[in-house]
Amino acid sequence: MAEWKTGQVVDKVQWTEALYSLVFEAELAPFTAGQFVRVGLEVDGETIGRPYSLVNPPHEPRHEIYFNIVPVGQLSERLAQLEPGDPILVDPRPNGYFTLAETPAGRRLWMFATGTALGPYLSMLKTAEPWGRFEQIHLVHGVRLARDLNYAADIERIQAEHPRQFRFSPLVSREETGFAWPGRITDAIESGQLEARLNTAFDPAQDRIMLCGNMEMIRDAQVVLAEKGFRKHRASAPGQIITEKYH
Repeated sequence: MAEWKTGQVVDKVQWTEALYSLVFEAELAPFTAGQFVRVGLEVDGETIGRPYSLVNPPHEPRHEIYFNIVPVGQLSERLAQLEPGDPILVDPRPNGYFTLAETPAGRRLWMFATGTALGPYLSMLKTAEPWGRFEQIHLVHGVRLARDLNYAADIERIQAEHPRQFRFSPLVSREETGFAWPGRITDAIESGQLEARLNTAFDPAQDRIMLCGNMEMIRDAQVVLAEKGFRKHRASAPGQIITEKYH
């Protein structure tokens, strides 16, 4: 059971009519980049809570979540209505195993995200750990529309700080943009387009792959990656892929 504590919203960003970020102050237990917290509100006398990955790295005092409004959900629309100064309920115990500590050693790290699943990767990339462990890091973000490609300033800052190690590849599936690659992440992997455009080849001996996003992407990506020799990483059966399903 969640042990709710009251925090306070200090900032809100509305990226689109359905995509939001909330920054809040709350006392959390120490956490690892990539983990999530449960956030909640009182709704009709009942506390409604959902897990949200933290976008901020552990060393930053303010916490941030990135979310989309779920049309039939009880919480997300209410979270989007919050303003600075409003209270917010937070379970102070972060959880989750989608972290670099759970990712086996390798030379190259691939971070695949759909939609708001970009959040935990930003938390990781703002720490020192990935840059000391991997020679190359590819962040691949797939969305439906160009307006859903957010946090550009953060990504540009990461690129400027690590120009030789980092590469960002946006994909947009439902419109032509002139700057992002067309199509879905799984199609780009299966067709070889991703490898061709980045002038590289997937190699299970060197590559470690993180998949975070909708269930369809994770399922399909694992199938096409299995054809390239990759398998899910487990303590009992080491592999190259770790996953996180994202509401």
